[in-house]
Amino acid sequence: MPQSPALTPLRVAFQGERGAFGDEAVGVYFGKQAYAGETGARPQPVPCRAFADVFRAVAAAEVEFGLVPVENSQAGSINDVYDLLRQHDLFVAGEIGHPVNHCLLCLPGQQLGDIKRVISHPQALAQSDVYLRELGVEIVATYDTAGSAKMIREENLQGVAAVASAGAAELYELEILASAIQTIKDNYTRFIVLSREPAPRASGDAKTMLVMATAHQPGSLHKCLGVLAAHNINLLKLESRPSRQRIWEYVFYLDFEGHRDDQPVRTALADLASHTTFCKVLGSFAKNT
Repeated sequence: MPQSPALTPLRVAFQGERGAFGDEAVGVYFGKQAYAGETGARPQPVPCRAFADVFRAVAAAEVEFGLVPVENSQAGSINDVYDLLRQHDLFVAGEIGHPVNHCLLCLPGQQLGDIKRVISHPQALAQSDVYLRELGVEIVATYDTAGSAKMIREENLQGVAAVASAGAAELYELEILASAIQTIKDNYTRFIVLSREPAPRASGDAKTMLVMATAHQPGSLHKCLGVLAAHNINLLKLESRPSRQRIWEYVFYLDFEGHRDDQPVRTALADLASHTTFCKVLGSFAKNT
């Protein structure tokens, strides 16, 4: 009996080590029916050291997709990712809101009183700041949550704990000293999907991400936002970042409801051209609910 041909895994780059929250989000987003059930392909997470490495891997076709965080419900926007969106010619093809439950991990046999230092990614440390301050220990930022857990295991670090996921504890055979240590318990990170191609139009509600620059004069941003209001387009988020062209000038990232192919959005985008010095649609995709 002939064997079925092997399925090519769907390679998805993320920042961090295996067991990071980005790794979890890859499994959730790309393991859903649209990717696994129809094609048979299962996601193959590809760890990257930095956010820039994720963008580079997608642009160089080393992977099919990338998944990067853009904001956390507690700590806010992740500025490095916004800057990279403007620097690379890639599309935002989807999004997922992933729950983030931070745990305190250490080598087996240690107690909370043994811990003198806590290591993790700066975002995880910021999201767990109240709990960590009460511990009264040294706080050291590292490049990744799961990478910190891996470091403790590989270097046999006594008296050191990592802020990471329960999955990282299992993966690196560490014990969980405390769970849900994040300051705000209902803690979510929004990840976006990076692709070399625009997302195909899907049924249901859509969202569009846009980056633009305006003239450095009074009322420029107000006029742009007025264009969206005039076409009854609901603005979901507005983020500013330094333009890096001139000091004290900025570019703006917008999230709003609707698809770039919808007539109101198409008309609004055409009208924005007369009020902006630069305007680029980063992507239109299914809105995460």
